[in-house]
Order: sequence, then structure tokens, then C-alpha cells
Amino acid sequence: MLLYLQTRPRVTIAEVAAELEVSERTARRDLEALATAGVPVYSQRGRGGGWSLVGGARTDLTGLTSDEVRALFLLAGPAATSPELRTVVRKLIRALPAPLRSAAEAASQANVHDGTDWAHAPVTAERPHLTALQRAVVDGVQVRLGYAGPGKPASLRTVHPLGLASKAGADYLLADTAHGLRTFRLSRVTSVEPTGEPVVRPEGFDLATAWRSRTARMEERMHAQTVHALAEPASRAVLERVLGARLRITGTHPDGRLEIEVDGPTVEVVAERLAGLGRRVEVVAPPQARTRLAALAQELAALYGSP
Repeated sequence: MLLYLQTRPRVTIAEVAAELEVSERTARRDLEALATAGVPVYSQRGRGGGWSLVGGARTDLTGLTSDEVRALFLLAGPAATSPELRTVVRKLIRALPAPLRSAAEAASQANVHDGTDWAHAPVTAERPHLTALQRAVVDGVQVRLGYAGPGKPASLRTVHPLGLASKAGADYLLADTAHGLRTFRLSRVTSVEPTGEPVVRPEGFDLATAWRSRTARMEERMHAQTVHALAEPASRAVLERVLGARLRITGTHPDGRLEIEVDGPTVEVVAERLAGLGRRVEVVAPPQARTRLAALAQELAALYGSP
């Protein structure tokens, strides 16, 4: 009904009833309910009268329920980390009907966003090009991307930005390239230069579906190898905290130790991850994991000397 009022300078009860396919009694009751809720609508009697929004008032937040308002501002509040975003939140609150404003303001202040880690280092420092890439995605413009892969110098490539994603505290760009769809970690982006050329989106592309496909392949690589080991029962909490879903406890050894399996991208990576637990975890297979641990022990003994 409010959206209908926004398209007309003044409407009659009969017009509202006909438009919304309700009785005139229902139309009058709902118009009065809008006014009671704080929406600036008023009626004028007599010839040429009717209902209208005060001063031609307009709002882009019409029709929101109290639960929808709460959900919106619980999300918007913590995201308002810059003066521009805080201004947006204030404008959104003012655009709401008066009875909903206090709840919206409370929701916007119910959470806090801390942009630093426990060492007081800014966690957003690794993504200085986020705004430029967001603009490129929204505007649909190709960019010349400077990117440094792991252990590689930065190089330039032209990409078609398709969307951004966050996972485990890191931000990623999904983009189409001359070699197909690729994922770029924002912490490794060194420069972003819009080319002015429009993005060509793959037919039927859906960001959520593409991201799930990319992460599924990455997770397969992260769990490509399995190491078998025996762990002291007292170390279970530490293992679960450090290894998370990569850890499986498969049984109890006759000597009382836990039989565990640990997944990782390579056997060597898993062995290095377990090395910090010392004698609390004994790797039993595969042989190359034990070989890597023995080599690590020799390196550390040579550096620090025998106990």
C-alpha cells in the first residue's frame, strides 16, 4: 500500500481498494494503521480529497517488518567501519518509520568490529585493493591485476572480475582469465588498474556455485594425504584445537594411546605440523613422514645442541 502511495500524489479509498483488491473498509483500516505506525500519510476530506504522503515523502525502506529491520541493522552496524558507511547507516535509520528507528539503532550498536588481531596488527592491512576490486565487480569492468603468487615475483594479467568471497579470515577475487576461472587471494594483489573494457561473464555463471566448486577442489588438495599416529590421551584437546577437521580419532591402541589420522596436502606438511607436539604424538605411517620428522630432529639438534 505504501509503495502504491509513493506512485500517486493523492489516492482515494476506492482507488486503493481497487488496486489492492480489498474492500474499502480494509483499505481505510490499513491506511489508518500506516499513520498510527508513524508513516507520514494523511487524509484530506472534501472534493478532490484523498490520502497522500506528507510533503510527497519517500522512503526506500518501505514494507520492512520489525524482524527484517533487526536483521538488516545487526549486519550493517558492524560493517560500518568508515565514516561513509556510518553515514549510510544513519541515513537508513532516518528513512525508517519512527516506531522502527529505536530498534534499528539498537541493532546497529549491538555488535562491534575490531579490525586488529590479538597482537594489535590490523587484520585489514593485507587488502588495500579491496575497494577497487569491489568497484570493478559492481561496474563490470576488466582490470589489469598485479599479483604475486607464493614465492613468485609480482606479474600483470588482465582479468574479468566476477565476484569476491571471504573464507577463514581471508578475502578472494574470483575472475575469469585467458586460462579459465581463477581465484586470487587479495593479500597477494599488488595493483589494480581498470581497463575500461566490459567484463564478459561466462554463460550461466553463479558466484555462489562457482565459489563452492573452487573451495571443494581446494579442500580435496588440503586432504590429499593421510598420516597415521599414536597420541597421548592428554593431548586430545590440543590436537582438536590445532588440527580441527583434519583430525580423526579412530580408536585406542593396546598401550592406551589414541589412534589418530591426520590429513594434509602432503605427508611432509602433516609431519611438520605434528613435530611441535614432541613425544606426545608418535607417527607410525607412512615411512616418509617418520623420515621427515627424523630430519627435523637432526636440524634442531644441530642448531640448538642436544638437551
